[in-house]
Amino acid sequence: MKTFPAQFADLLTPRGRRILEGRDNEACSALLKPGQRFVALSGVIDAHKAAACRDALEAALPDTLSPMEDPIPPESILGMTENYEELLPKTVRVRTAMLESRRSRSYAAAERVGLVEMMRSDSFAAFAAAVSGRPLRRKWGIQVLCYGPGDYAGPHNDHHPEDEEARDGYVDMHLTFATPAVAHQWLIYSKQGHFSEMKSVNTLGGITVYRLPFWHYTTPLMARPGRDEDARRWVLLGTFLDAPAQRRKGTAVEPPPVSAASVLLRR
Repeated sequence: MKTFPAQFADLLTPRGRRILEGRDNEACSALLKPGQRFVALSGVIDAHKAAACRDALEAALPDTLSPMEDPIPPESILGMTENYEELLPKTVRVRTAMLESRRSRSYAAAERVGLVEMMRSDSFAAFAAAVSGRPLRRKWGIQVLCYGPGDYAGPHNDHHPEDEEARDGYVDMHLTFATPAVAHQWLIYSKQGHFSEMKSVNTLGGITVYRLPFWHYTTPLMARPGRDEDARRWVLLGTFLDAPAQRRKGTAVEPPPVSAASVLLRR
């Protein structure tokens, strides 16, 4: 039985609909504001529908996920030859499903509950375009992440200088569905060159939208006492490349028209 709706729009609250339609002065085109690389939105996905989505993920996907683990390399310490010259590559521990191969078990499980169809829906991409304020390519990547106790993503910037289509920036949108057993997990991100900003990502139906690249990391997930077995944070991830400046009509997901009030707020 498909728990996820065919259109992402059907999960949204009235505020979420306003964002999708370009009628929320705070959220629409938020990532066009100077220096703003990240926005966290709450109250945009219906709470009861969010709980049903979390329960569908819990029932359908855990046994189909693959581990993604890149620990701290020993040479980051043992290979040093000068004081204070340490370099840390991206480290991570999480489980994931890429949802790109139709032949994978995770794709089949996600399709049965309607997840693939919803993440491929026009309104899913339209919401990302509305918040980013940029036209986005119609083909986008989708992925599921599942953080358990101790899972994290170390400091990284998600810059891809060798990729011509992504090197000037792109957009990630995360939908979070945490179980009640999670005590906390935080996103730490940079502002004016320092890791000084912090936002809880322990939400049920929260949405975060990123204009990458920029420096950030996700702290280890902590479970409530005695609840390790049930503590998980599910993340539905869409990755959207900018549409080219020269394009045919209908080949991009366009942001909704910006209201005059939104323009004044960004000045």
